[in-house]
Amino acid sequence: MTGRGVVIVGASVGGTRVAAALREAGYAGALTLVDPDPDAPYDRPPLSKQILAGDWDAARASLGDPEEWGATRYVAAAAGLDPAARLLRLDDGTRLGYDRLVLACGAAPRLLPGMPLGGVHVLRTLADCHGLRADLDRIGDGRLVVVGGGFIGAEVASTARARGIDVTVVEAQPAPLSGLLGEDVAAELSLLHRDNGVRLLCGTSVAGLVGGVSVTGVTLTDGTTLPADAVVVGIGVRPATGWLADSGILLDTDGGVLCDEYCAADADHTVYAVGDVARCHDPLLGRHVRVEHWTNAVEQAAVVARAIAGPDPEPYRHEFFVWSDQYGGKITLLGRPGPGDETDVVRAGGPRRRFAVAYRRGARLTAVLTVNWPKALVVARRSMATRGDADDVVGSWKNL
Repeated sequence: MTGRGVVIVGASVGGTRVAAALREAGYAGALTLVDPDPDAPYDRPPLSKQILAGDWDAARASLGDPEEWGATRYVAAAAGLDPAARLLRLDDGTRLGYDRLVLACGAAPRLLPGMPLGGVHVLRTLADCHGLRADLDRIGDGRLVVVGGGFIGAEVASTARARGIDVTVVEAQPAPLSGLLGEDVAAELSLLHRDNGVRLLCGTSVAGLVGGVSVTGVTLTDGTTLPADAVVVGIGVRPATGWLADSGILLDTDGGVLCDEYCAADADHTVYAVGDVARCHDPLLGRHVRVEHWTNAVEQAAVVARAIAGPDPEPYRHEFFVWSDQYGGKITLLGRPGPGDETDVVRAGGPRRRFAVAYRRGARLTAVLTVNWPKALVVARRSMATRGDADDVVGSWKNL
């Protein structure tokens, strides 16, 4: 058995931020990073945009070298955990002891029936990105079907459309992101696809994939078959925590690790979780939440590093900030819209679709969506930081 010190399972943004923050806080003990991805550590947001488009070399997405933090790196997957013995088992047979364990193991994409099949892709790793990019090169100006109109699906559609590819997006909801943004706002946002020549089919799902060795089409539940030279599946992810099933670590129904407000998963605060796997208690909401966004992983990594390095831990407070680069512009969401929120929409002039949405509960501003309008975001951030009311921010937008 080797190890002790802090062992971090996962070398994406959450895990690497924990390692860097621990060293910055003066932690001098052993650090170990465990990740089965031989290309790690790298940042994921560029995978659906700059790297897929060929505008960036993958080196620009690097999150650093574990040697910078004096960390030992194992290219292996976590396979089992014994919290009582403080022992982590890897799939190559290695056993690592630890004083503190950080679960930053991320999530795995949900798949369609019939996968794997040639020409059908998910986008989670750098290897996935390279494989998809090669297929986009292969099909030229052919036909791409994107299953799922969330942020990843929309970014892939945007990148492919910029290459001249014929793109169809299939979305099961009435409009992409309608569960998060509400149907009216989501319908307005979805017009970005139409503006850029992307066909959007909503309210239908995939019944099956057509093809032998490689995909040739996608059959929908409404009976339509879409011809396809390539398919990208972006229908969500599932926390990569199956290996924790017999560990005693508490998981929720979707596999998220249940944590307190310090991101600790056990009473002794020896096991922590960050990023896509962590369902942490939010004292402001009074419930546990799991957030699958970059900023959340960064915030939780800072909380965990402070809790381990001490002496004054601070509880997790998530701002909920999400951004997406699509069709040459930027979409941002600040705050978390609620199902009963009212909305005020302010539209700005210009050559492309540009607007902002204030979500409110009475006078209180609860969330803000901005589309291709950076100044509106600046105003919104200022208002939410000072707990300004919705009328104030809407009035300010109208004066921009």
